[in-house]
Amino acid sequence: MLRCAAVTPAHDLDRTHYRLTFGILAIAGASFALLQSLVAPALREIQLDLHTTTTGATWILTAYLLSASVATPIVGRLGDIYGKKKMLVSALCALAVGTVISALATSISVMIAGRVVQGLGGAVFPLAFGIIRDEFPRERVPTGIAMVSSILGIGAGLGIVLAGPIIETFDYHWIFWFPLVPVLIAAAGAAFVIPESPVRAPGSVNWNGALLLAAWLVCLLVAVSEGSTWGWSSGRVLGLLAAAAVLLVVWIRVESASSGPLVDMRMMRLRGVWTTNLSAMLIGFGMFGSFVLVPQFVQMPSSTGYGFDASVTEAGLFLFPSTVAMLLVSPLAGKLSYALGSKLPLMLGALVSASSFVLLAAAHSHRFEIYVATCLLGVGIGLAFSAMANLIVEAVPREQTGVASGMNTIMRTIGGALGSQAAASVVASSAVEGGLPTVDGFTAAFALSAVAMLAAFAAAVAVPARERRSARLPALDEV
Repeated sequence: MLRCAAVTPAHDLDRTHYRLTFGILAIAGASFALLQSLVAPALREIQLDLHTTTTGATWILTAYLLSASVATPIVGRLGDIYGKKKMLVSALCALAVGTVISALATSISVMIAGRVVQGLGGAVFPLAFGIIRDEFPRERVPTGIAMVSSILGIGAGLGIVLAGPIIETFDYHWIFWFPLVPVLIAAAGAAFVIPESPVRAPGSVNWNGALLLAAWLVCLLVAVSEGSTWGWSSGRVLGLLAAAAVLLVVWIRVESASSGPLVDMRMMRLRGVWTTNLSAMLIGFGMFGSFVLVPQFVQMPSSTGYGFDASVTEAGLFLFPSTVAMLLVSPLAGKLSYALGSKLPLMLGALVSASSFVLLAAAHSHRFEIYVATCLLGVGIGLAFSAMANLIVEAVPREQTGVASGMNTIMRTIGGALGSQAAASVVASSAVEGGLPTVDGFTAAFALSAVAMLAAFAAAVAVPARERRSARLPALDEV
């Protein structure tokens, strides 16, 4: 049976540096998110410099995605067992080492190896949620979790905005060197400032379950990532998808039969957990689809009858309103979660996000329409991401925070991989002679993302409501 150290009210009173802890966690999360997205606009430059193929360059993204997905729940579980601070410092050190390897890489194999090591930093987010839950005063927890959760979206959007200026001013190596500085700051801060939590879940990692989890995730994400290259009906893709389905069933059976599972299947069956995870996957589908669709749309030559001839830097700026909106909305989402429960901001976030894609599908002839739509998307994603993290934390015991948050992050990752590939495939399928897609292809892709967000709203409606809290709300500047 799982046991944890007793946590007394005095524990919260002793943790007087929680604001500084929050700052360190925010820097750590932003660094990981930046490294996730800064690479995407630089793939062409990396491909040419390292003399690799388009498929080889794609693996720079795929390797990071796979490594982060596999490592996140495992390291989250290790944090629950051995201490969240200890594993946070380890994850940040791995992120720093991988960043240096990638920055110094002179071949595609070394670059991919560096990205695999970087992906271990994906555990930063579930560990951060656990630390906030353990270390912050109770009334500060929803806002703290909301703001750290939103950093995943903020950092990803900011990475796409910053990539163009960095590449044009310096070269692609600097998309690794610049984020390395905050990674090192966060690692040092975590080691010397963040207190170790007394909350533990004594036990060990079920390594058979971990291997099976890694196996089905690798099969699924490789199939999704390579589907447009290999062909969705190719034997390799269909074989990998079939293998993923079989391995998923075996993994569930092994975990259900284990006395010390990596992921407690009873926890995953909780209504508050599976509905939130489903919402996470669908919202990730739409958000990452926008990272593909909006820059590509605005960069299209105006001679096609749409698009704005935008450069890489200008294309990133079209997503800047989304990043700003997420930053501004996240504290509000935390306050709403504390006052009314996290279900409401999740529902609002899904609806607002859906409206942004409806606007993109219906009105995209003028620049201001794109700016308005991406601003709405930022509001929606900011509300939804913040709420999802809080819903997971509210639904599970303290000693399962790490692994539960890790699985929620995986669901967002799976949704993001599906959304980006689906968006690219729909647009590519509309290409006419000359290779350029038609505006109808973009309209269909925007509409598909809107449908995904509406499905996320339906899943959010099914989330069980939480009791309203009557305690005083923290001010926005108190976290």
